[in-house]
Amino acid sequence: MSVAVLAAVAIFFILVFRMLNVSSQPQKPLFFCKDKQFLNRVLKFAPQLEEPYVPTRLWGFSGHVQTILYSVFGRVRCPCPKGDRKFLMIDDGTTLTYDLFKPTFYEPELEDITVVVVPGICNSSESDYIRTFVNYTQNQGYRCAVLNHVGALHNVPVTASRIFTYGHTDDLHLMLCNLSEHYPSTKIIIIGYSMGGNLVTKYLGELRETRPISVIAGISICQPYDALKATGVLLNWQNFRRLYLYALTEAIKALILKHRSKLLTDDIKEKYSLNEKDIISAATLPELDDAYTRKVNNFKNLHEFYQWSSCLYYINNVKIPMIFINSRDDPLVPEDLLIPIKNFAKSKDNVLYMELMHGGHLGFFEGGFMYPNPIAWLDRTLVSLIPGLKEHCGDDMKKTAVY
Repeated sequence: MSVAVLAAVAIFFILVFRMLNVSSQPQKPLFFCKDKQFLNRVLKFAPQLEEPYVPTRLWGFSGHVQTILYSVFGRVRCPCPKGDRKFLMIDDGTTLTYDLFKPTFYEPELEDITVVVVPGICNSSESDYIRTFVNYTQNQGYRCAVLNHVGALHNVPVTASRIFTYGHTDDLHLMLCNLSEHYPSTKIIIIGYSMGGNLVTKYLGELRETRPISVIAGISICQPYDALKATGVLLNWQNFRRLYLYALTEAIKALILKHRSKLLTDDIKEKYSLNEKDIISAATLPELDDAYTRKVNNFKNLHEFYQWSSCLYYINNVKIPMIFINSRDDPLVPEDLLIPIKNFAKSKDNVLYMELMHGGHLGFFEGGFMYPNPIAWLDRTLVSLIPGLKEHCGDDMKKTAVY
């Protein structure tokens, strides 16, 4: 073998090793929390958080690989939990659905807890990572309810002239109200993934006249917090972000075109001044939002729409305990977007921000050399956070009663 060939092989492996970041080591999560009592309560019930997160050795230290594998495969050995689909007819004609999953066992001493799951963009209860988490949560004795974003289910048609969007929280509110009616004694913890994390945080910070008192805490995972800044960042080619933006754009566009018989009728196009050619040709999310989403949501421009959509502009009004989780190697959410949430967690009680060095965007695969454990670090961690949140909220309610 010639020296040139050996050199080319060596360069190839060097590039692969750099891309996979194999020289990196497992690290402990970093915590940003003004309220030390809250942090200690969480760690009491989730002591594994004080241990390093160990990604899959061969490829788990690469945020890109974690993100791509999550988006393509979801999770390994994905189960199929059986649930009941609930249908809610809304005044605007929308068919809203959520799936309800009962715990696989009942412990009389366990308090009635319902874990409400708000999936990421274009996702639903049928997404692999949601099914895996639901199954694991059921097996720990908790009831689960998963919001299906309007338009995301394959076998549920769109019955009104809208699908989900980043800042529309009314669907979540109606689901929570319906759950509270059917389970008046339950306590609800809401968990949101990516866009779902934004919806959860925005909903809890909105100044609504009523909100179910059964909602005691929220958890947000891998969200960017500010759509105004996030879309600008994703337009850059740095760290291949433009490619991820393209994938998101095509996913939303595919849903719009799939339901075009309801979303793009002649009456709807005339009412909102929609140009179908502009929607089809949109190459980036801002282009698609400018051609379609902000118009059907009655916003004059993208700046106004993105500001309305972003939880960062509502977060100061959140009253119940919140935990935020992000990874530093998330290719969709660069570190600059995490500064506001760090500062927020360091300035307000009952708020914890947890930052991991690795994990990518919603990946957090764990263990093994090449083949990861069936249960991801994220699933284990989320379930372990529930008892601490429940106990902390219980103590807060006792203090309120005393005073």
